[in-house]
Order: sequence, then C-alpha cells, then structure tokens
Amino acid sequence: MVKQPRSSQRYVAQPRDDEHGLLKRMLQLVGRRSRFGYRRIAHLLRREGWRASDTRVYRLWRREGLKVPQKKRKKRRLGTTANGCHRRKAASQNDVWAWDFVFDRTASGSPLKWLSIVDEHTRECLALKVDRSITSEDVIDTLAELFAMRGVPRHVRSDNGPEFVAQALRSWLGQLGVEALYIAPGSPWENGFAESFHSRFRDEFLATEEFESLRAARQLTTVWREDYNEHRPHSSLGYLTPAEFGQRLTSARTRQTGSAPPTIAAPSAPPATQAEATAKANGAHEASDEKQDVLYLTRSS
Repeated sequence: MVKQPRSSQRYVAQPRDDEHGLLKRMLQLVGRRSRFGYRRIAHLLRREGWRASDTRVYRLWRREGLKVPQKKRKKRRLGTTANGCHRRKAASQNDVWAWDFVFDRTASGSPLKWLSIVDEHTRECLALKVDRSITSEDVIDTLAELFAMRGVPRHVRSDNGPEFVAQALRSWLGQLGVEALYIAPGSPWENGFAESFHSRFRDEFLATEEFESLRAARQLTTVWREDYNEHRPHSSLGYLTPAEFGQRLTSARTRQTGSAPPTIAAPSAPPATQAEATAKANGAHEASDEKQDVLYLTRSS
C-alpha cells in the first residue's frame, strides 16, 4: 500500500499476556500498602518475579486512577459542645471572656493579625491587639495587662487554635484559677460572641479601611475600639453602648451591696476628731487619685 497518509496509520498496542495478572496483583499490593507509591509497588512486584518496570507500573497506576492519600496531621482536640456559649452562658461581668483571631492585609499585601477579647456579658471589647503575628506568649502578655487593669475572669472561651491550647498558656491560666472553655472542633458558632464581634469588626472596620502599614493599622484599631465601646449603640443591650451597660451594672451592684465609699458624711454622724478628719481627708485624696488613674487608663486604652 502506497500513498497512505501517515496520520491514518497508527500502531495499536497489544496488551501483554500477563497484563491482567500483573494489574490484579498490583491492586492487591496497593490495598495492603496504601501509603506506597508506584515505584515501591513496582519493586515489590519485581521481587515476586513479575516483569514490572517503573514505567509499566506507572502506566497502569495512572490508568486505574491510583493516588497516595495526603498525610493528615493529628489535631489536639480539647473542646466539647458543653463549653459552647449556648450552654455555658455568662452570668455577670467578668464571668466569661471570649477571644479569637481575625486576619487581613495591608495595602502592600503584608499579613495582619488581630487578637480580640470580648466580655460576653457586657459585649465590651477589652482588647484588640494587631501585629504581624501573635504567639501564645503574646496572648499571655495581653491577658496579664487586662488582669492587672480589670481583674481576673472566671472563664475564657476559645476554639482549639494552637495559640490557645499551648501548654504554657493553659498552665498559666490554671495557676490563676481561670477555667478555659474550649469549644468543639469545627464549631465556630459555639464561640458565638466572638464571631458576632468579628462580623461587626469586618463589616464596619476592615471592609472600609485600607492599611498602609502596621503602625497605621494600630492607630486606626485603637480609634475604632474606643468608638465601639463608648459610642456605638448595641441592640442586644437595649441600644446602650457597652461602656454604658457596664457602668449601669457596676452602679446596680454598688447599690445592692452598699460597698461604695462615702463621699459626704451622713448628717447623723457624730463630730469627728482631728485625727479622724485628717484620715478621712487623706482617704478622699487617695480615692480621687485612684479615680483619675482609672480615667487615664480608660482613655489611653
């Protein structure tokens, strides 16, 4: 035959006589050795006497759609559904603090990471730290500052992120008597107060601001946090701001316990001696200084 187009003439490969048996044995080995690749399987076949080059085994491997499963990293699972916000609700101020991370980027594409800490009862944003990266040591430093300023909470609620389940952080919280409430893995809704805050944070801040640098992000974050706590009405608080709601709780607790320090002497009180008057005056000055310190810390935060 002459003058036949080359494209119409093709070589039809003929399978070898042992093709079916080789494929059957290869699949058996793959079922027993699921972590082996085609080269290792080919070596086992050759040890058994099969004519199985790497190229031949690779062709059969691809034809059967075989693939070595990806390695899965084992995760430390500490949380349970019983620690979710719908089951263990905050009963008072400083009862449960919720914390989590949120991420964004600068205008040049550099990563930014925020650590948010929210009081679940008052909805107040206690801390909003931004940096390039935040480790468990940074979390401890932030908490230590908050504990010194606001006192130690009874519980802290978080997911199973590596920064939160670090042994150093868990040991430190245990020494202070703070119970860590880890939610179930893959259940962000169980940390609902943190997720709700992040929804507002993304919608009202991250979606509207462009950060030129880390310094600019820190400055804008400080301004937004102050506005959120002091001026933004919260619907779940009867459209009070978190700061107003917290102040009302403090006032109500003071009225119930009667622990507020008296600023004016009662009319029926007996006349004080000179020493007592001096002690009262010194106490009043100390209370005034303490109030000024609190106001300064509040404004600076």
